[in-house]
Amino acid sequence: MTDALSFHHLILGGARSGKSAFAEREALATPNADRFIYIATGQALDGAMAERIAHHRAHRDVRWRTVEAPLELAAAIAAHDRPRTAILVDCLTLWLANAQAADAWPAERDALLEIIPTSTARLVFVSNEVGSGIVPLGELSRTFVDEAGRLHQALASLCTRVSLVVAGLPLSLK
Repeated sequence: MTDALSFHHLILGGARSGKSAFAEREALATPNADRFIYIATGQALDGAMAERIAHHRAHRDVRWRTVEAPLELAAAIAAHDRPRTAILVDCLTLWLANAQAADAWPAERDALLEIIPTSTARLVFVSNEVGSGIVPLGELSRTFVDEAGRLHQALASLCTRVSLVVAGLPLSLK
């Protein structure tokens, strides 16, 4: 496999845009990969989220090994990072919300950004594009949108590919 950095891919989109399905197809198409790790950051804290998680699990290809990591994402990546491996992280905005709630941001962000350049696996990140609307009125919401935007910019600089998915259709940004 060529340099892993050339394979890192950030996939952005709105809720139910098709970004996760696109990311799964992209990761499973990784040349020479024989290990597929799905790092799930969501937590079933209510019925609606439990349904979303169940839906994702039910439709996930059997080749995936699922690892749950609502926090300590960099450690989860490091634990599974090796050549011939595709690691899909779904989703970064849920992880950001978890880290903010646990007062673990920006340390979580810094750890993730530090590990990406040294990864030997192919990394595929899924995240919600939340900055396309109006500026939120509440301080907590504004901080979340600002931090998500900054995270996406930092990741885009580290990933060779960046895609935006709208209505199931991927648009290559980089």
